[in-house]
Amino acid sequence: MAGKGRGLGIAAVVVGLVGVLLGLGGLAWARQGFGGSVVASDSMRPTYRPGDRIVFERVDGSDVRAGDVVLFSDPDRYGFDALVMERVIGVGGDRVACCEGNGADARVTVDGEPLEEPYLKGGEASGFGMPSYDVRVPEGRLFLLGDYRANARDSRAFLDDQGGTVPVSAVRGRVLDDFTVPAVLGTAIILGVVLVLVGVGLGIAAVVVRRRARAAVPPAAPWMMQA
Repeated sequence: MAGKGRGLGIAAVVVGLVGVLLGLGGLAWARQGFGGSVVASDSMRPTYRPGDRIVFERVDGSDVRAGDVVLFSDPDRYGFDALVMERVIGVGGDRVACCEGNGADARVTVDGEPLEEPYLKGGEASGFGMPSYDVRVPEGRLFLLGDYRANARDSRAFLDDQGGTVPVSAVRGRVLDDFTVPAVLGTAIILGVVLVLVGVGLGIAAVVVRRRARAAVPPAAPWMMQA
């Protein structure tokens, strides 16, 4: 019985420590690598609607690519500190122009190639009433547009300020459509909690077994006691 109690105690310590490391490690990685937000405007409809909850990966702006949806902060331009969500159309060195074609057939071009944008609301690439543009994106900056071109205050609204581009340092994260990594982290955190609880249970069992082992030892006979 004593050996069994000792084994349960060791198992409790091992399982508990694994659970703590797994849970805290997953939690730390999740907090450092990912964030969550709620869409507040119409500028990215129909892809993202007001009230939609999104998960974003905290990445350096230099890691994003054309087509990525990013969250960035530019209080000097927008007058507030809240995150703004827009789609990357051009990165450093790209030439972004609008538009090739007319009306519903208009297309934004990148380096002279028409851009296919199936995510656009109503298929409208230019945004009625918005100015045309032809911008060479400076290195270290991004040209950003909303998916709802008729209702987005994006790079087109600031063309006189470095072609409307924003510095890559303004990027705070890239919106995720694939939730595999956050799901794995969530599973790791839950598994860590379960292992900690199992460790506690094993620890309690070890204490009970040891108490029973002590209670099962018969008292010493009087003639076995020393004077």
